[in-house]
Amino acid sequence: MRAIIQRVIQAKAVVDGETIGEIGAGLMVLVCAMPGDTTATADRLLDKLLKLRIFENSHGKLHHALTDIDGQGLVGGLLLVSQFTLAADVSGGNRPSFTAAAAPDDARNLFYHLVAQARAKHLVVASGRFAADTQVHLINNGPITIPLDIA
Repeated sequence: MRAIIQRVIQAKAVVDGETIGEIGAGLMVLVCAMPGDTTATADRLLDKLLKLRIFENSHGKLHHALTDIDGQGLVGGLLLVSQFTLAADVSGGNRPSFTAAAAPDDARNLFYHLVAQARAKHLVVASGRFAADTQVHLINNGPITIPLDIA
């Protein structure tokens, strides 16, 4: 799976003018399933998201993970948004090819598996809607933006 992780002060996913997922401080993650990804791949991605140490400690060092800031009484939200365009390939010209993305049914199943597992393991989880025309509003904190590939 491929992901773009953004540390945020707040973020929300809006579909047809309706906010369908919203968090305060935490991580907004764009997620793309790739061919060959399995539920085990999604589980590894979730594990990395929950343990990724990109929140500052009292000395200003990136030392705390999403689960650590939960223990400090902070929100520590996780917003997951499906984003097949992360598989874009523009090496053949100016029009992107998305053949590197997983088939839609596989991608849908993996995305909703990731969301369900996140909700089972973390207190504050919101999500976008698979294949919906979504507007993502966020305030990136840092800014910190990290690309991640999990095989």
